[in-house]
This record gives sequence, C-alpha cells and structure tokens, in this order.
Amino acid sequence: MRRRWTAAALAVGLVIVGVVAGAYAMQGGPRAANPPASSYLSVNEEDFRTVLVRMRAAKAGIEKRQQELLAARYDLGDRSVTGATMSRGKAIQGGVRVKPPAGVTWDALARMTSDEIRDKAVFPGGFMPLPHPNHPEGGMVFPKFLIDETRKQTGRDLTRFDLDFDLPDRFLPEFPSPIYLTTRPDLGDVSRGQLVTTSNFYELFNGILNPKQLEGLRLLVTPFPQQQFNATADRRSEHPSLGVACFDCHQNGNTNGATHLVGDIRPQEFRHRIETPTLRGVNIQRLFGSQRALKTVEDFTEFEQRAAYFDGDPVIATKKGVNVLERGSQVHFMGEFQEILDFPPAPKLDVFGKLDPKKATPPELRGQALFFGKAQCASCHVPPYYTDNLMHNLRAERFYKPQLINGMMASADGPIKTFPLRGIKDTPPYLHDGRLLTLDDTVEFFNLILGTQLTADEKQDLVAFLRAL
Repeated sequence: MRRRWTAAALAVGLVIVGVVAGAYAMQGGPRAANPPASSYLSVNEEDFRTVLVRMRAAKAGIEKRQQELLAARYDLGDRSVTGATMSRGKAIQGGVRVKPPAGVTWDALARMTSDEIRDKAVFPGGFMPLPHPNHPEGGMVFPKFLIDETRKQTGRDLTRFDLDFDLPDRFLPEFPSPIYLTTRPDLGDVSRGQLVTTSNFYELFNGILNPKQLEGLRLLVTPFPQQQFNATADRRSEHPSLGVACFDCHQNGNTNGATHLVGDIRPQEFRHRIETPTLRGVNIQRLFGSQRALKTVEDFTEFEQRAAYFDGDPVIATKKGVNVLERGSQVHFMGEFQEILDFPPAPKLDVFGKLDPKKATPPELRGQALFFGKAQCASCHVPPYYTDNLMHNLRAERFYKPQLINGMMASADGPIKTFPLRGIKDTPPYLHDGRLLTLDDTVEFFNLILGTQLTADEKQDLVAFLRAL
C-alpha cells in the first residue's frame, strides 16, 4: 500500500514538475525536451530578476550561434557599389553575398533540377528561410541606430536585455529615411533628415497635413504596450516600458529592417521570421502583411495592435495592455496618413513606370528588356508600381528537405505577397524574412527558383534596372 501511494505521489510530482518546466520555458528558461503543444503563451510570471539574470547570461551564447549561422551563409563584408546610392546617399551593398555550396558554381547549380538539388543537399544556406535572432523566444528586435536615436529624442529605451539585432547596419535601409508625400511632391523630403517621433512630429508636419492626417501621425509615433515592451514582469526590457510605436519598426514610414515572428502559425518552430516592410506606396496596394493578406491598410493598422504586437494571442494582450483602436476615428486617421506616403523619386522612369531611353544607361535598358522577357519578373511585378497585388507561392521547399535551423523548422514558406519594386534599392534586405541581403542575391535566388538560366552579364543588367526603379 505504501509503495502504491509513493508511486502515485511520484507521478503527481512529475506532472507538476512538467507543468512548471513548461511555464519556465515560456518565460525564458531552458525548454523542455518535449513540451506539450499549445496555441497559447503562458500567462504565469517567474520572478523578473531571476529571468533577467538568466537570460542575460544566455545572451552571448544565443547571439554567437546566430552570428555563426550568418557567417556560414553570407559574405558580410563591406562592398558597396559605385554609381548608385539610396535616396539620401547611403551606400548600397552589392554582389551576391549568399555563399554557394562547396565545390558547386552558380551556373552548375542553375542547370540542376530541384530534385537533384534537394537530394544532394546543395541548396544554398542563404536561400533557406532565415531564423529569428532567437527563434524559440521570438519578439520584436530593433537595430541599434533606431534604439539610440529614439532614446535620445524621447527617453524611451527599446533595448532588449536578452537579445540584440543580428544583421550588420550596412545591409539595412538608410536612417533616418526620407519621407515623400503624394499630396506635396513639391516639398521633397518632409522629414528634413530627422527621425519622426513624438518630440518633433508636430513641428515638422503642422501646416502640411490636414487635422486628421496629423492626428493619425501622432498615433503612429505614440508607443503602446507590446509583448516584449510593457509594464508586466514577463517583459524583455529591463525597466517597465510604455511599449513600441508603429514608426519604431516603420521608421519614417519606410523600414529599418526590424524583425519579429509572424503571429498566425503554431507551434513556435514553424513561425516565420518577418522583416518589416515599407509603408511607402500603400495607397496603390490591395494586400497588407507579407503573408497575412489583409485587405485594407485600416485592417492592417487595427489588427497589428491587437495581434502582431502580442504574437497573435488575445489572452496575453489583455494581460499586458492591448491598445484597442477605434475604427471610425483613430484607425481611419492613421490610415489616411499612411496612404499619402509616396515612393522615392525615380527620375529615369516615364509616366508608365518604364525607363526613359534618353535618361537610362545601356545596362539599365538591357535589364528592363530582361525584366519583361527572359527573367519573367513582369509575370508578377507589373508597372508602373511593379506589383500585381496578388500572392504567389514560390514553393522553394522543392529544393530542400525540412530541417531544424537554430530552433526554426525550415519547411514551406507558403504564399507571399508581390511586393512593389518601386524604390526597391532603399529597402534591403529582401524577401519576407530578409534572407536576401542584396539585389544581386535576389536575382540569383529567382534565377534558381524560376529556372530562367540568366548569364552573369544578364544578372548584372537586371540589377542595374532594379536600382533605377
């Protein structure tokens, strides 16, 4: 009898240990070997100081693992191109930075079938889905230049004690990005070279925007609670935080490369890294979110606050302080401002979005012919804005077997929206998760995925055309 009670007590104790271990893992502790799958995050809080000490201690090892992955996949050196810059003058990184498999050339790879590439395991690592800097943990991570300027202007600190951003600044958009308005193209960059925040938006835009647009911009630069930045004990900021603003990721209505995980996939290892898309040109778009296919910018604006800010979990959102926007005024005002964010000037394009032969260079003109011909780019990217406002499934998983990479299961990407290519030189890195660091990488990727058999010279001409858009 005593043995039976002892065994029962032991069984109960093991169950309790399992539950505690699961909650501990969700709060930043080591993950259980086989944690039970759940659609929800844990709402239990471990002592904050205990988590802070443990996760700070683990930070160096986590970042080392990610940097080793990046170094194995890419050439991360500083190799800027000559004769082309971003809109405010930042150097553009050039060349194919994805490393081909050992002993295999790009031309040889392009001649192989997808089955051959998969069976020989020679799909380039840089073409594989890119994990979050700490995929099992996830959450918003910001580049240091954004953190520093935001702290300087507003006193808010977007530093995470457990994690730093992973990609080098040279592969990210220029900062601060210029702002162009469809309503006042005569003004050029209305940001005047400043990062727009709560401290300067009124001074910069009063007299340029109407009252609704100005109120919408105020809301876009106002911080609200978010999963990692809030006042609860299970945050990832050292001190209680006001939260994040829409324009912390979409700096000046563009992008700064800030990363996150999509909220609509479970379990955690199947979630996709997402690289913040630009808001420029949302007025001509009909789908929003890289893969979410939201139908209006108002939907995107409202649902980001309710979902993306809290990993798609309404339970944790309630706990941490979700900001429920009022559709008829706040969402409308925010959307009205976003819808006047214009693409950067492209002086070589005519009114139909194609090159003016009198202004374009021979490589750019050859690249344009390839874009509308052999390279098949125009099948999805239709001028004048170079999008078809649809989603397409590239089925890149044809080329590799599912595998776990730094806590992320690399499997099917699924449908991805056709991003506009206007102003594309200003918005690296590329693809929905930022796995392609340069336009050269992007051309090489699609040459393989689409089987277009471009020559080395043709690839360079196509890149020249893309930089002119």
